[in-house]
Amino acid sequence: MTDTKINREDKTDFSVETKPVARTQWQLIWKQFKRHKLALFGLYTLLILYVVCVAFPGFFAPYSQTNEFEGTNVPPHRIRFVDVDGNFHIRPFVYNRTQELDMETFQQVYTTDTSKRYPIKFFVRGDKYSVLGLYETDIHLFGVEDGGRIFLFGSEDLGRDLFSRVIYAGRVSLTIGFVGVFISMILGLLLGGISGLAGGVVDELIQRIIELLMSIPKIPLWMALAAAIPQQWSAIKVYFAITIILSFMGWTGIARVARSKFISLREEDFVAAAHSFNAPMTIIIIKHLIPNFMSYLIVRLTLAIPGMIIAETSLSFLGVGLKAPVVSLGVLLQRAQSFQTVSLYPWLLLPGLIVVIVVLSYNFVGDGLRDAADPYS
Repeated sequence: MTDTKINREDKTDFSVETKPVARTQWQLIWKQFKRHKLALFGLYTLLILYVVCVAFPGFFAPYSQTNEFEGTNVPPHRIRFVDVDGNFHIRPFVYNRTQELDMETFQQVYTTDTSKRYPIKFFVRGDKYSVLGLYETDIHLFGVEDGGRIFLFGSEDLGRDLFSRVIYAGRVSLTIGFVGVFISMILGLLLGGISGLAGGVVDELIQRIIELLMSIPKIPLWMALAAAIPQQWSAIKVYFAITIILSFMGWTGIARVARSKFISLREEDFVAAAHSFNAPMTIIIIKHLIPNFMSYLIVRLTLAIPGMIIAETSLSFLGVGLKAPVVSLGVLLQRAQSFQTVSLYPWLLLPGLIVVIVVLSYNFVGDGLRDAADPYS
């Protein structure tokens, strides 16, 4: 009786069968990627940096990259909520700094002028800028009223706001990695694919060229090629020249991986079927072979982009890469080459901190994608 009563009260319906949910490869990769907390943190950090520096730099920068103010090498302003009298204010504010010459050390000394508060306001009007090259506006995310200045990262030797210049510099340094890696990927996939599919003399020739390029030290070669750029070239030409120089050495690793993948795939039935229909080699590579290891390529790209960014920063820091008036993170770091300058104005090293954050974020994303694409790696 007890068993019968329990069965009558149990109203669970076992007749409904749960159907398995079909997911694509990319959906499975994304599901696995979301479990990697550091990878998600790196992805969100990169999204914020690219929105701020690449998409809308003029909106997030309080000043233009060429706007000069009185006073040089001003220390970063402190955002305050409590004034000198101990009164709390809901709206944050800053105090101006006054510059004086110390007659004993003959160095510029800055003191905080507490006579007037400058509240930080949002969506203020300032210098004009172009939004995605479509239209011009003068609305900035934050700023202070006329007569006040807000230097979150301080200023440099010409009185320009370092925070604004870091944002504009990020637009160049972050995009040069994408462009350089894209060119390297195209060269690597085409030459590696031809080497793996053709074989014979073509394979030997391409492999010897790759080995020759990989045996040359990168930094001296980059410096030699960058020094060969004509001085009278415009900033845009120099930008693309540096991108091509960085891509010149980056395609060899992708080419060797593509060759090994293509050798393992060229005997598959779908490749033989494409050959039977007289499909061109480029079509076989693009439509049949590359999609079979696309997940690996994406992981490889996420790990190659920070290498390109570091290379551009190194070349510009050494003075053989991008040069003024072009603004990149490496160009900004040129002012921090002297130990004396760094000891007096340590905030000039802040562009290097941005480089560290970007490189770490890309490495976190690359590790997450690698684990998601190949859980047995």
